[in-house]
This record gives sequence, C-alpha cells and structure tokens, in this order.
Amino acid sequence: MSVETFNPKQTTTLETPVKTIEANKSTTPSNGNRIGFVSLGCPKNLVDSERILTQLRTEGYDVVPSYDDADLVIVNTCGFIDTAVQESLDTIGEALAENGKVIVTGCLGVKEDEIREVHPNVLAITGPHAYETVVEQVHDHLPQPVHNPYQDLVPDIGVKLTPRHYAYLKISEGCNHRCTFCIIPSMRGDLVSRPIGEILDEAQRLKNAGVKELLIISQDTSAYGVDVKHQTGFWNGMPVKTDMLGLCKKLGEMGMWVRLHYVYPYPSVDKVIPLMNEGKVLPYLDIPFQHASPRILKLMKRPAAAERTMDRIKAWKEICPELVIRSTFIVGFPGETEEDFQMLLDFLDEAQLDRVGCFMYSDVEGAKANDLPDPVPEEIKQQRLERFMLKQQAISAAKLQARIGLEYQVIIDEVTPEGAVGRCYTDAPEIDGKVYLTDEFNVQPGDLVWVEMMHADEYDLWGRVVEDDEDSIDAE
Repeated sequence: MSVETFNPKQTTTLETPVKTIEANKSTTPSNGNRIGFVSLGCPKNLVDSERILTQLRTEGYDVVPSYDDADLVIVNTCGFIDTAVQESLDTIGEALAENGKVIVTGCLGVKEDEIREVHPNVLAITGPHAYETVVEQVHDHLPQPVHNPYQDLVPDIGVKLTPRHYAYLKISEGCNHRCTFCIIPSMRGDLVSRPIGEILDEAQRLKNAGVKELLIISQDTSAYGVDVKHQTGFWNGMPVKTDMLGLCKKLGEMGMWVRLHYVYPYPSVDKVIPLMNEGKVLPYLDIPFQHASPRILKLMKRPAAAERTMDRIKAWKEICPELVIRSTFIVGFPGETEEDFQMLLDFLDEAQLDRVGCFMYSDVEGAKANDLPDPVPEEIKQQRLERFMLKQQAISAAKLQARIGLEYQVIIDEVTPEGAVGRCYTDAPEIDGKVYLTDEFNVQPGDLVWVEMMHADEYDLWGRVVEDDEDSIDAE
C-alpha cells in the first residue's frame, strides 16, 4: 500500500489478478467444469494461486472471472491483518451468496473453525500452499473434464496472474522470525528455500515466454538458503551457491529486470549492492523496516539492529548512488510514546526513503503483541499516521522533482485512452508510483522505452518518449 492512498479498510490485495483473469476468460460453453477464482492478499499468495490454477488448467478446467459463470468458486484468502481477514470472510460470503459452491484456501484457512463459524456451508477449507489438496477437493465436487492436452495447451510457465511482461518469482516459503505483530509463521511455517536450480529453471522459462521483469518474493529474501546451510546446488551443470548473492548473480545474467522484495538489512545484502551498481540487478530494495525506535523494534522482535540500519543505508548508497529503497512502517504499536514516534519521523528525514507505506497497528488474533501493555489510543494512532504521511509526502515530492529533466528507461504496463502508463526502475507494480506518457499510443505493454521526465507530483511522474541517450540512467 502507499501512504497517499491510505484507507483504514485497505488490505494487501492486488488488483492485477482480477484484470488478468478477466482478460483471459474462457469463451467456450460450460461443461460443468468452470472454476471461478478469487486471489486475495500479497504477491506470495498470488503465486500460490498461479500454481493451483496451472494444475486445474492442465486438467482441462476453465477459469472465469465471475461467480455466475462458474460451477464452483475457489477463494484464496489472506489473514495477515484484521482488515484482510474481514475482506476474506466478506468475499467468501459473497461467493456463497452468488454461487453457493465455495472452496476456501490460503492463510486464513488455518483458522477453519473461525471460517465455519461465519460460513458453515463452504465445501472445503485448506491452509496456504496446499496445491494438491485444493485440486483434490475440486475433483470431489466437479467432474474432471474430458481433456485433450493437444488442444488445451498450458504454457510451460503455467498460468500467470500478471501481465505477460512481468512475473513474481517465489524463492522460499515460511519464515524463521517471530515478530510479535505477525502470525505468518503460524500459517506458513519456518523457512524452506527452493532448490536454486529449480528457481533458475523457472526464471529461464519466464524469460523465454517474454517476461522482462522478475519480482523476487519470499517471506525473507535475505535469508534464502539459511535452512540448507547455503549448500552448493547446480544449474546447467555448473555449481551455484544457495544464497542471495549466488541467486542474484545468475538472475542478473539473464537480461531481465530483477527486483528484490522483502529484504531484511542483513550484512549479506551488502554483497548484492555492487551487482546493482553494475546494472545486473535493479538498484531497488524493498525493506520492511517497520519502525526506527530501538525500544519499539525490540518489542516487535525485529531481526535487524536499528542503530546500524542508517550506517548500512549510507554505505549502500556510496556504492550505488542510484539505489532506491521502499519500506513499510507501523505507527501506534503498543507502548509507542511520542518520543518513539519522533524517532521514526527523524529517521524518515535522515534516510530519505523513496517509497513508503504505512499501517496503523491493530491487534491480529494470535499475535503476541496483543498482550503488550500500554496500547495507543485510536485517535493518537490516527494523528501519528497523518503526521507520518505528511512527512513522507514532502520527501517523496522533493525526490521526484529532482528527477525532472532526467531520462530513464521505462517499462510499459498498459495503454489507456489517455496514453501509455509505465514504470522506471524506481517503482514496483501496484505498490509504487507510475510514469504517465500522455497521448503516447505507439507502444505496447512490455516495451522498454527511454523517457524524459517532464512533471511530477508527490508520487507519480509524467514524461515523453525520447531516443536512446548514452548519458541516460540505465536501469538494466
């Protein structure tokens, strides 16, 4: 989420899956095997949805974007925060009302009793990454189609819920941290890293299918390989170390934009920054700092030392001056004093982060933070959120004003009646800003074009397409 669009009811759900399913909906008559699919939550949940849909499409089931066209509906739920839980419960209820046959999966699925208390008529419930079980449940309630694999081909990259030119690549599942405000480990378990050869194979298939931007996701990208003690794997017959650096080196050789999400500021990240400066990996880090007060971070049980974070940011930018950092923060955490909050504002002033999202703290069922003393009153949370937003808004506006007159490579995401819309290396899809090319129609989604930035507001840029310029800032 972005601070400029904060809504106390907002969740982490992405809009792209809905658009993608709509754009690729089946037009063939139903034979009783049409699946309606709703993917809620973050990109990690989206990848789970893609895996389920890939198996269903491989077996010949059709996927449709509406309840009334479906013979059964699958809802992949999110349970990260209370608003996400409510969104999931509301969506399940809507699917039941409109269709009547609903299977529930995803993070909220680990709380089956809670779901059935509200919606006792759902057909089946599973937790996250239970791909095979979900497919088996579909078999129990819908006949398997007569499937001709030569007519109904599924691409080797599987079903993707993103546009053709970018894709999320999940490198691990679960998390070893026990942050007091988070219940994800109870839903998804401890860290389990995917074999590095398997990841690189998937990346190569995505490139061959036309993907130009990989968004690397996990619960903790910096910890990739810790669970297997960074053992040496193999890809194309060559040894590759199972760690963040080894993975980034190989991905950086594939000729795609590589964007890193959910990175903790461990020392291991230091080794990746030179790759960014060399243009092998996008100079972009998504780091969920969450707060700046050492006392609050200790209460949160965050895994990084606050007093070294600023030194690390400065060192990174000395190596890679074009580095962009996005982050998320929580205001109003139990025990947060005005002094703690002022430390957070001071951190924003000093860090000068490019993109920032913010949540007001709220209790999450099962989180240890619920039991902490000195809860912050709701009106104080709201005031602090507004002060935070104003502070970061000014920082963002100033940073974007500094980009006016410069040229950047932009990847086109869509072409609207007003013109093309894209992003440069500074922005990830849906969570960051955009670059608007008004009255530019001579491009297609996935095109990479050079753009001179002409205008900016607090969060977005406007520009015009220019010829390649060797003096431009190259994000590849």
